[in-house]
Amino acid sequence: MKKVILVTGTSTGLGLKASILLAQEGHTVYATMRNLAKKDLLLKEAQDNGVLINLLRLDVQDTESIKEAVATIIEKEDRLDVLINNAGAGFARNTEQATEEELQWVTDVNYHGVVRCTNAVLPQMRKQKSGHIINVTSVGGLVGQPFNELYCAAKFAVEGYTESLAVILPKYFGINLTCVEPGGISTEFFNSAAKVTFGETGMPDDEYTPIFQAYLSGIQARAAASKETTFQAPEEVAQVILNVMNDNDPPVRIRTSAWGENFCQFKITADPDGKKQRDQVIAQNLD
Repeated sequence: MKKVILVTGTSTGLGLKASILLAQEGHTVYATMRNLAKKDLLLKEAQDNGVLINLLRLDVQDTESIKEAVATIIEKEDRLDVLINNAGAGFARNTEQATEEELQWVTDVNYHGVVRCTNAVLPQMRKQKSGHIINVTSVGGLVGQPFNELYCAAKFAVEGYTESLAVILPKYFGINLTCVEPGGISTEFFNSAAKVTFGETGMPDDEYTPIFQAYLSGIQARAAASKETTFQAPEEVAQVILNVMNDNDPPVRIRTSAWGENFCQFKITADPDGKKQRDQVIAQNLD
């Protein structure tokens, strides 16, 4: 079935690749980005692959831009079947080192942006009695990691938000929810995260410095030893998103690689797809 899909954060990386793949599958894709000046890479790849991409401006930190984008899609298509909340930003700095502005920013982009976009599409999906909201989170939404306290906290928030909505929306409105949880992805995301983390002045030189250097060394060593398993290509994660979207009974959560499964094993062994926990909450609260 041809679906109308809204994807956020599509100027590079996973959002770009997912938009192309979904368009290749025959779906109507509305690819959005905060800054339309960065549209050229997406449009070139769409042209190279012979697919049509509908491009809209949407800034997940700007409620009005979200409402305008969603209204445009509904006006043109009279429906909206899938929202892929992909836009996000990495941040690796100890909580003591982060400024108040950085705290607000990383939470707003990675968590509040998901809530804003979800709230914008829910009225139409409830009207349709159908829809699927796919939130790209991270293994960092299940497992806390050093120097990622604020980033992981925001992704944990998205996981809790998704779990809570998954108790109500599928049962009463036919709207499915899924967290897609990548590990490392070889995209511009990491370059952007590095720019935010190090800035113009670099990391602070303090008691955390040798610990942070050991942390970076460990990441580099793992990447060099098993890049193909530790860091996925964005196309691989895009395929997981497509598979989830096509699933008649989609998971509440899913990792995108064997590495991610192993990394999160102590958190997911009892309930890998999150359905058991969801169904228990429904049984105890709504049945």
